[in-house]
Amino acid sequence: MRNDSIDTLLLRHYGSPAPVPVDLEKRLSAMVQREKSVQARPQEAQRWGTQTVSRRRILQLMALGSAGASIVAVGVNVLHDTLGPTSSNQPAYAL
Repeated sequence: MRNDSIDTLLLRHYGSPAPVPVDLEKRLSAMVQREKSVQARPQEAQRWGTQTVSRRRILQLMALGSAGASIVAVGVNVLHDTLGPTSSNQPAYAL
């Protein structure tokens, strides 16, 4: 397959009297940008896969994760206490 320019391909397909398609340049540049982003994704994934992470950063992430989990647990306890039964003398089951 030859590497023809867009102008050559359009002239070959439509001929010289054909009108230029509406927003041709804008659509072509959008397609080129999309193609660039699609090609960049595997490179980003490869970079993340080969990037080293320090022990300090791992500990920071673990601390943030455990802090977030404890905040969620406190919130669940508060909701349980707020929405739970008001009297603790109720039986666990009713006959």
